[in-house]
Amino acid sequence: MQLVGAVMMKTHTHTHTLPPPHTGPPANYLCVLSLCAPVVTILSTLHADRNVYPSAGVLFVHVLEREHFKGEFPPYPKPGDSSNDPITFNTNLMGYPDRPGWLRYIQRTSHSDGVLYGSPTAEHVGKATIIEIIAYNRRTFETARHNLVINIMSTEEYPLPYQAEFYIKNMNVEEMLASEVLGDFLGAVKNVWQPERLNAINITSALDRGGRVPLPINNLKEGVYVMVGADVQFSSCLREVENPHNQLRCSQEMEPVISCDKKFRAQFDIDWCKINLVDITKMIMIHSNRLDPGTGVLPDIGGYNPPPESLKSRDFFADFLITLAVPSAVAMVLFSVLGYSMCCRREGV
Repeated sequence: MQLVGAVMMKTHTHTHTLPPPHTGPPANYLCVLSLCAPVVTILSTLHADRNVYPSAGVLFVHVLEREHFKGEFPPYPKPGDSSNDPITFNTNLMGYPDRPGWLRYIQRTSHSDGVLYGSPTAEHVGKATIIEIIAYNRRTFETARHNLVINIMSTEEYPLPYQAEFYIKNMNVEEMLASEVLGDFLGAVKNVWQPERLNAINITSALDRGGRVPLPINNLKEGVYVMVGADVQFSSCLREVENPHNQLRCSQEMEPVISCDKKFRAQFDIDWCKINLVDITKMIMIHSNRLDPGTGVLPDIGGYNPPPESLKSRDFFADFLITLAVPSAVAMVLFSVLGYSMCCRREGV
């Protein structure tokens, strides 16, 4: 897994990708769970803009750590445990009230870290995206403001031709975004798929797909959709869900029989009936001819020409009588029939 991270004043960013195999790891590689990752460290001064360089088509994750922002708030004179101050974050694109469409944000509680995540596309390459980050200390009501400059880089592998989307039932989105957890999942997928190149493309909460909020019992999770891309055809294990026997079991809401499920089951509970395999090489590209938007100014077609005052008046009295008389006549007939049936056709009369 090629894990590119920018660690800046305890605020770190990483993108997730697995590189092709190599003969020997470089000296600056950090190996965790047999997945090697180069780590780049960038130091910055307080309140300076932070620059990160994610790649198009690769999952981007930036963690807003509470510990980093605590040191920027002035000392509070009243007694209290400042190390556990509730801190929340507000993030938006500079000059706009919200973030870009591809970038999402989550913070479960005011005592947990915030996470910016998303998957930039090729249309964002070369455009510096400045995100304003405002931290709020809910105990002292102090604020701290930082700017995050996202410089999206192009990549030759974008987009990877074969993409698979997994639905993991026993994870929340912030748990899946952790580099260790996502690295374990990519390692399991690589073991099953055997690609030369493997990227995490996107992560979406099941709630954003219309899922229900789970009940607060039995440690139920919301569930997440994880999309990964590779450069080789789907393995036979991933295609097992497409056979008629497993399709029948899925239609009966039964778990399909997947031979490689045991390689995920220890940590990830995958709903194999919801796996989505996409082969971009077989997709039909539809090119639509867009109309020229023009200058946005309507052509001059002259002034307003009102209708003439010599219009003939129309008498609607006859239409009114017809509209009123027909329903009234029908109502009288029905009333007469009902009265005759109730008053004249009773037993004993």
